[in-house]
Amino acid sequence: MKILVTGGAGFIASHIVDAYLSAGHEVWIVDDLSSGKIGNVSPRAVLHQMDITAVELYELLLSFKPDIINHHAAQISVPRSITDPFTDVQTNIRGLVNLCEAAVKCGVKKIIFASSGGAIYGEPEEYPATERCPSKPLSIYAINKKASEDYLYFYSHYYGLDYTILRYANVYGPRQDPSGEAGVVSVFIEQLLTGKTPNLNAYPDDPDGMIRDYVFVRDVVNANLKALSKGSRDVFNIGTGIPIKTRELYTEINSQISHEIESVIEPSIMPARPGDVKRSLLNIDKARHFLDWYPQYGLGEGIRETVEFFKDKYTGA
Repeated sequence: MKILVTGGAGFIASHIVDAYLSAGHEVWIVDDLSSGKIGNVSPRAVLHQMDITAVELYELLLSFKPDIINHHAAQISVPRSITDPFTDVQTNIRGLVNLCEAAVKCGVKKIIFASSGGAIYGEPEEYPATERCPSKPLSIYAINKKASEDYLYFYSHYYGLDYTILRYANVYGPRQDPSGEAGVVSVFIEQLLTGKTPNLNAYPDDPDGMIRDYVFVRDVVNANLKALSKGSRDVFNIGTGIPIKTRELYTEINSQISHEIESVIEPSIMPARPGDVKRSLLNIDKARHFLDWYPQYGLGEGIRETVEFFKDKYTGA
């Protein structure tokens, strides 16, 4: 099968590219390398450095004729989407529409779309949130992710373009960029390994931080493998259903790497960032039933593998 992966030099999508290649598929990548890294790209994949809003995208699809597009290229910073909404719209909406238009013209069968279960539901009415939970976005990023889902529904209804939408919880793992957004696990690990004092963002009524659903990147990869043949014209939460407060996450990371630093570092408590919801937890029953998918990594196991990656990077261990 021919698969085009947008954002394939980035954290999550580069792992997906590796898995698709291992499964025997032919993979091309579109990435403008604004945040993706060449070092993440397998030499067996074909990389095209291109913005997803570029008019040349159509010619690229026409030459490759992919069966499936896996769309991960995005502006992923929630705070930036609030301070700079036009950039978010440019990448996350115009980029998707450009991709859909090219896909329809080139006969692409399906788009697998990376959405956000951690942002779309806002402060959810259901806890944990199912896919039926009303969307109440509290950031431009979340608004545009929900709008992207609506665009996919339109292109499916009007042009017959198939899709599967995967609403991710908070994804972590090797290759996550600690200098980027949505990477608290990698940020904590980097700061602890380099002796810096981490910041723990929290609302005043709960200094232990916010509740999140942390899912390991290899579990997310497995969901993207399942979506190649399952989940037609549907949306699925991809998480663990296990609530973890930021303090609990920090303690787990600290306990695994405390021997790498001279003493335990107590984090600084900082205010919540713009767009931060107090709690986010996903119900994954639908993915279990229809995708035959479920998370296989516990938090401790996933953190251990992530710590080992960053130890190699920052300490040369």
